[in-house]
Amino acid sequence: MPLFLIERAFAEAVKNDPETLATIKEVNDEIGIQWLFSFLSADKRKSYCLYEAPNAAAIRAAAERLGLPADTIVEVDGAGPQAALVAAARA
Repeated sequence: MPLFLIERAFAEAVKNDPETLATIKEVNDEIGIQWLFSFLSADKRKSYCLYEAPNAAAIRAAAERLGLPADTIVEVDGAGPQAALVAAARA
């Protein structure tokens, strides 16, 4: 399944509590996408999330249901020393 990098601009940080994470997982499972990893920019204004999904439309559908921004969605391919970690997370 393809990998996508999502850039999200946030006015506030997303809650990282178990209930919020469970809701995100439930919606993602229903739509057929998987959240693999996220990075927060140093200024805490943007996050960059790595997802596995059949297409960008599925990611946008999940973001809309969850009320999360998905400002930019780019299909990517892994390369470099961390690529093995991403491949392991996808297995």
